Amino acid sequence: MTRIDLITGILGSGKTTFLLKYARHCMSRGESIAILENDFGAVNIDMLMLQELKKEGCRLEMIAGGCDADCHRRRFKTQLISLGMQHFDRVIVEPSGIFDMDEFFDILHDPPLDNWFEIGSILTIADGEMEQQLSPQMEYLLGSQAACCGKLVISKLRGEAEDSLVQSVLDHVNSALEDIRCDRRLAFRDVFAKDWESLTDDDYRLLGSAGYRGSSYVKKFSPEDIESSVHYFMHIAIPQDKVEPLIAEIFADESCGRIFRIKGALPAEVGWLKINATREKTEISEVTEGQPVLIVIGDNVSRQRIDEYLKPLNTDTEYVSI
Repeated sequence: MTRIDLITGILGSGKTTFLLKYARHCMSRGESIAILENDFGAVNIDMLMLQELKKEGCRLEMIAGGCDADCHRRRFKTQLISLGMQHFDRVIVEPSGIFDMDEFFDILHDPPLDNWFEIGSILTIADGEMEQQLSPQMEYLLGSQAACCGKLVISKLRGEAEDSLVQSVLDHVNSALEDIRCDRRLAFRDVFAKDWESLTDDDYRLLGSAGYRGSSYVKKFSPEDIESSVHYFMHIAIPQDKVEPLIAEIFADESCGRIFRIKGALPAEVGWLKINATREKTEISEVTEGQPVLIVIGDNVSRQRIDEYLKPLNTDTEYVSI
């Protein structure tokens, strides 16, 4: 049977960064793999970030949103049937940060998928730098995804994780589980907390055999009800010295929405600038390749208001926002 892994996490948690590392390790072991990007959004920018894996022999497929839940479920099942017929060793599913866990389990119990796939690991990525209090909808998603995970993987660690940080993340997740009336509570044994730059073969074996838990909880929201969203601002060229102040202004302006994260890449004088910003800090680093796009993640994001910040500074005439 084809092993299928699910990598979950709320918007901006670091799923795609982890997926790149996890997929490369699987391929280095000689596994034939496919990645299925299962996104409720109309545009999936993470698919662009994964293109480098395609060059290395990995099959990439995507389910775009822009349809109702039933249509989305049918597309998900159709893609899994197609992948199942190709006999990959492993299929890795990365859903949107807005995802109903029941969709995954229900579809895999349908024939013929129940004879083709076995669940390997469900890994939930939790941002080690996330705010202590998220919106009610994000708290629900955090809890509902962690309820079934085999391992809670903490992201954005630098060096060895301190017990106090792990405990803080556990307290947050367990509070979210309690809020949705889930009986499960996570402990230190359920957490994987290590700098992703120093993962070993043993670490990957542990993650690849993490399994999952069947846990029940109260559904407080459906994916269609979630106010959190992702907006894409493409074809942007902004003077390098204006980038960090611009990002700070957008975060500070409440009329732009409650923004969790801004990420993407912008052209620099030489190469590109990789952007990764939260309310707490903004990281800008030089990279050799990129695409001119800023991705804004948050609650009640006002695309029109952010346009007003970007357009006066942008020199690319093909600018578009979605």
